[in-house]
Amino acid sequence: METIRITKQFFFETGHALYGYDGKCRNVHGHSYNLSVTVIGKPIDDNNNVKYGMVIDFGDLKAIVKREIVDVFDHATVFNKNTPHIELANELEKRGHNVILLDYQPTSEMMLIDFAEKIKANIPPEIKLHSLKLHETGTSYAEWFADDQE
Repeated sequence: METIRITKQFFFETGHALYGYDGKCRNVHGHSYNLSVTVIGKPIDDNNNVKYGMVIDFGDLKAIVKREIVDVFDHATVFNKNTPHIELANELEKRGHNVILLDYQPTSEMMLIDFAEKIKANIPPEIKLHSLKLHETGTSYAEWFADDQE
């Protein structure tokens, strides 16, 4: 059976600030993120399997990414936990806002590393995460490829 790549896109809104950055992004701001998740595998060749002909059901992939990433990051404000914005983060949380304090700088690059680990830990072992693409704006994105990690 041939090896096939399938891709599903996800959209979410997240606010952040870059701790220690020397430009405008040190200020709290937000993005409309577009995440493309590509997995690779062989279509199921057992015609008795309800997933016959699929590498992975798009719905199953959607459930994983939604649970691990979209539902967590959508309409949240993320900060590096060492940020001087910690007082703001605490105040936002106190007022009922969804605030996430990360062990890393919340750049698209670092978010992709985090997302890759979360997805890899949750997809079936016969499926491999091939790549991720995270658009931060309409013209700016970061990419993660499994082949680059080996």
